[in-house]
Amino acid sequence: MVNPDEYFQVVAADLDRFAEVPDNVLLEIVTTDGACMWLVATDEEPEWPGEELTDREAAAKICAGCSVRRQCLELELRTAGAETLGVWGALSEEDRRAVYTVWRARRQGERP
Repeated sequence: MVNPDEYFQVVAADLDRFAEVPDNVLLEIVTTDGACMWLVATDEEPEWPGEELTDREAAAKICAGCSVRRQCLELELRTAGAETLGVWGALSEEDRRAVYTVWRARRQGERP
C-alpha cells in the first residue's frame, strides 16, 4: 500500500508528461473527451441505483473512469493552483492541494 505522501509524489511525477502541453490544448482535450462533459452536453445526471450521493461523491465517480483525468488535473493545477475547488482529475480539494505543492516544486526544479 502506498502512503499518501508517496501517492502525491507519484501523481505529480505522472503530470510531468504534460508540462510542455499548452493550456489551450489541455482545455480542448478536457472539454472534448472529459467524462463530465456529457453532463453538460446532455443536461442529464447519471443514476446509481441504491446510492444517494453528494455532488462531490457523484463527481468523483464520474471522474474515476475518465480517460483524461490527468490532463484535467494538470489544467486545474495550472489555472487554480492552491485555490482549487470541487473535484478535478478525480481528486478532492485536499488531495489536489497536496499534489499541487509537490507539482509546483517539481516544475520549479525543487525537491518537494
